[in-house]
Amino acid sequence: MEPTSNIVTATPSAWVCRFASLIPAGGRVLDLACGNGRHARHLAGLGHAVEAVDRNAQALESLAGIPGIETRCADLEGGPWPYIGANFAGIVVTNYLWRPLLPSLLATLDKGGILIYETYAAGNERFGKPSNPAFLLRKDELRFIVRGHLDIIAFEQGEVTQPRPSVVQRICAVRLGELRLPE
Repeated sequence: MEPTSNIVTATPSAWVCRFASLIPAGGRVLDLACGNGRHARHLAGLGHAVEAVDRNAQALESLAGIPGIETRCADLEGGPWPYIGANFAGIVVTNYLWRPLLPSLLATLDKGGILIYETYAAGNERFGKPSNPAFLLRKDELRFIVRGHLDIIAFEQGEVTQPRPSVVQRICAVRLGELRLPE
């Protein structure tokens, strides 16, 4: 993923905080491309068992010993999907986009599970990185990705000023039935 900035924040995303309570109580949660683990810490604090995965082993070290958090160092873009056969009650993704993973991500969400996704969108290039279209969602892209698979609880896209000026797209969705992914 193209770097977004050298600013590291410990504050969880307001979007994640807003919808985290919808994740089934005590359910296992995947924090994908977790970075320094701000969301893993928040979710573990809410009583969830959290699997925090990232390719940066040094970032994962900061999560060592925190109750409720297990870490996994994995190359999500170059290696195999590490969660084949696994299911999660919640999946949280922020500031990360690797389109080839999206079908696997949806398949990993348990029935009744909540997807909370927030990342950069087209137009963000005006504010800096990421600016590569490969790492920017197209208009309504998250809605189109989950349509027919998950029921949308909330969706937003547009310009924000916090935590820094950027263009983002956000979705919170629930998997109510069987996933209908193409074979």
